[in-house]
Amino acid sequence: MPESKGRAKPAYTPPAKTGTTKVTPSPSWWAPTMVTLMVIGLVWVVVYYLSQAAYPIPGITWWNLVIGFAVMLAGFLMTTRWR
Repeated sequence: MPESKGRAKPAYTPPAKTGTTKVTPSPSWWAPTMVTLMVIGLVWVVVYYLSQAAYPIPGITWWNLVIGFAVMLAGFLMTTRWR
């Protein structure tokens, strides 16, 4: 079988890396704080429902849900920065 007369293609060379960023690990307290916030938020909401809106802070009714979900959201947002 005859070979082609075209020139051979050079091997692929990937482009040089420029401006690589160094990924630093999270501090040792990051993961426990993250998990603790999510658990505290969950417990806050569960206590609110089980006590029929009497606890954790009486008198602010559904704002207890907002507080519980805000604490859980803070923990969840920490997961996005965890390395």
